[in-house]
Amino acid sequence: MESLKTNRSKRTKLRQGFIEGIESIKQAIAADIVISRIIYAKGRELSDWALNLIESLPIESVIEMDPQLYHDLCDREEPSEIIATFEYPNRDISDARISDDSIFLLFDRPSDKGNLGSIIRTANSFGVDGIFILGHGVDPFDPKVIRSSLGGVFHTPVYHITSMDSLLNWLTIFRGSHAGSMIGSDSSGDRVISQAGVTTPVVLVLGNEAKGMSKSIQESCDVVVQIPGQGNVNSLNVACAGSILLWELYKSKMKYNSNESPAGNQFTGEHYKLL
Repeated sequence: MESLKTNRSKRTKLRQGFIEGIESIKQAIAADIVISRIIYAKGRELSDWALNLIESLPIESVIEMDPQLYHDLCDREEPSEIIATFEYPNRDISDARISDDSIFLLFDRPSDKGNLGSIIRTANSFGVDGIFILGHGVDPFDPKVIRSSLGGVFHTPVYHITSMDSLLNWLTIFRGSHAGSMIGSDSSGDRVISQAGVTTPVVLVLGNEAKGMSKSIQESCDVVVQIPGQGNVNSLNVACAGSILLWELYKSKMKYNSNESPAGNQFTGEHYKLL
């Protein structure tokens, strides 16, 4: 169990993840993620919900653990009544479904678990259709990412892209068959978001926390936008910036779906200007 919690290579090899936290376990179940094991402390009185979950699994998938070992396995001072392991969902970028109002998020080499979990949680709230993790970044199924996303990682598909070629192949289809565009984000962007003329479907790019977008990603963007503001600090935390940008895209998506716009899916104009 400890290796699944702390060792990314082990998780990747076994395609198994570790969940601590009742809400995250409930969200995994709601998203039809396969729960492979339930672990609990010997002698602990469990809730009816936990007992029903245990009864739904094969007996060999339920582990009763020494209380001290269980406490040591958990991060929380007051451990959850159960912890769980799960099977990784099979996801490939070629499976990402594209529609006229699709919003995708591309995170270029994320390095902070809290940031990734927060932006996944925001993406789930704002109807993002898929999240692409490019390059060697934080594992989206790291227990700390799962916890900070409040289980959102199980509901919004996350696709790990190992090569730029895979992304470019998908973008060729995205742009060709669906007339999609990709917008980057940077504090020194060419235009503020309200002047970008963004249309759906769209891919929003967030850069690495320290280095920003890679040169190859920036060159692949149709436009790079910035969030206007004032102050002495020259940039926002990436999770905050991503939340602001996704909120603007989500407002426009909702207007598009409610037919408040003139014909087409343009984000600019009287009804679609991003404020």
